[in-house]
Amino acid sequence: MPQTPHPQLLTSGEVAEIFRVNPRTVRRWAEAGTLSSIRTVGGHFRYDRLEVENLLEGGREEQDPGA
Repeated sequence: MPQTPHPQLLTSGEVAEIFRVNPRTVRRWAEAGTLSSIRTVGGHFRYDRLEVENLLEGGREEQDPGA
């Protein structure tokens, strides 16, 4: 049976750096359902890199609709 590759996961801090926001903001996005997350056994939040990149691209389109 072929295995599917695991998504590359980012920490709240890494996502916060990408969006230039506080890591608490990223966690609020996850709690609000804006950004899906998984929780590690230790209770830390992790985010799928592809979803973060898609959200980032969507945000850029909204800011500059003429592009």
